[in-house]
This record gives sequence, C-alpha cells and structure tokens, in this order.
Amino acid sequence: MAKRKTVADILAMKAAGKKVTILTAYDASMAALLAGCDVDVLLVGDSLGMVVLGYDSTVPVTMEEMIHHAAAVRRGAPGAFVIGDMPFGSYQSSPRDAIINGTRFLKEAGCDAVKLEGGMEVCATVAAMVGAGISVMGHIGLTPQTATQLGGYKVQGRDLESARKMVAAAKGLQQAGAFGLVLECIPDQLARIISDTLSIPTIGIGAGVHCDGQVLVTHDLLGMFEKFIPSFVKTYTSLAPLIKENVTCYVEEVRRGVFPDEAHSFTTQFDFSELVRQK
Repeated sequence: MAKRKTVADILAMKAAGKKVTILTAYDASMAALLAGCDVDVLLVGDSLGMVVLGYDSTVPVTMEEMIHHAAAVRRGAPGAFVIGDMPFGSYQSSPRDAIINGTRFLKEAGCDAVKLEGGMEVCATVAAMVGAGISVMGHIGLTPQTATQLGGYKVQGRDLESARKMVAAAKGLQQAGAFGLVLECIPDQLARIISDTLSIPTIGIGAGVHCDGQVLVTHDLLGMFEKFIPSFVKTYTSLAPLIKENVTCYVEEVRRGVFPDEAHSFTTQFDFSELVRQK
C-alpha cells in the first residue's frame, strides 16, 4: 500500500508542476475503488446532500451526516488523503465553532483536512483553524452553500471588479494558512492569474485547464446522477442506463422464475424425503 499523502506532499506537487487529482467519495466501496485508481485526494463533499441523500441543495446537510460518510470513506480507503467538507452552518457562527466542528472531522472521521467555502469573510476563521492544528482548503468562485446570494448557479468573476475581489480573497486565504484553494465556475483566464499568483495549489471545477489540479463529483463523472449535469462536467461513461438495464433484467428473471438457476443455488446429496413425510 502506498504511503498516505500529506499536506506537504500536496504543496510539493504544485512546486513540481504535477497536477492534483481529486474526486468525491461518500462510502467505503467507492472510496476503495477510487483509491485503487491512484486518485490523489478523496473529498467527502457536501454534494452528498444532492447525489446521495436526495436534498435539493447542499444547505440541509448536517455535521452528523458528514461525519458518518467521511468515516465510511476513511474505512474504505485507509491510505488515502481525505478531505471533509464543512457543511453550511458548521463554521459561519464563530471561529470557535469552526474549530470544534473541524476537529470532529479529524478525530471522529479520520480526515486529513477540511474544506470550507468563502472569501475574505472567512480568512480569520481559517487562520484560527490552522492555528488549532486543522489543515484547511478554501473554496471561492461559485460557492454552492450561498449560491442564492450569488444569483444562482452561474459563472462568477466575469467583470473586473468581481475578479479583483476574487484575487484578493485568494491571497487572503493563502495568507490565512489555507494549503489549497478550490476555484469553481470562474473564467479560465482568471483561474490562470490566481494559480500563477499563489504558492498553494488551485483546484479547478469549471475553471479551466490552468489550475494546479481538478475535482469532479464522481457521480457526474460516471453518469450516475441524472437530475442535471453541469456544463463543465465531462461524463466519462453513463452508468445510470446500464444500471437500469441490468436491474430490469434481474426483476424480469425473478418474476419468470429463471433466477436463481442451478448454478446459483446450493445442492446436497442428502435425502430430505423424510422431512416431506413428517410434514
């Protein structure tokens, strides 16, 4: 088993010009599969609220749900670098609450780091968490937890003023001690400027090829979530139709009495006729 990566390893990847690969995981089985494919980082994203728990957004996700799924991912991939997503309400009230909840990800779920959304307004919180020994990845651009304040799920940083604010936020988060920064749904030129400006790695999702790494929701990559597909997602395969086809086949075979057949049943040479007579 390969040695588990550390924050220092992630930082060194940027210095070496090596792209960081991140995918979401929410359970032990998927975590084991992804870790076996040499994915650098597993993110237990609050996106689980939509793709696993059936919520309409990430906002309803609780700390208990995040810890539950993060712990499962850790059990499935004990050698992976795992980041837990701080859910809405777990860090906004105060740095103290952020430290308490961030510590839960490390102690109860076994995560290596946490991720939280926000720009300049969360820099003091990030600094406090890092000071308390919690490794933090930032997240700017489109921040799903506060998407309604941003006018919905749309590209951010398209004008000079908002782009300047985003660059300032990126610098502020780096100064606060964040070891990496997710850039979501921003113009690729802006992502390149931010990536070139920072010494910490940038992780793009809908932010172009010039970021230091990329992250996708695994259910999107594999075509397992049919509600909607963001325009920036590349669907590498479409598992949903394949799953439906095979489940339908199972249902039909059970109803026709052709499954289980002899090959999928247990037999014995023992004569049970005595049981029939007793009945």
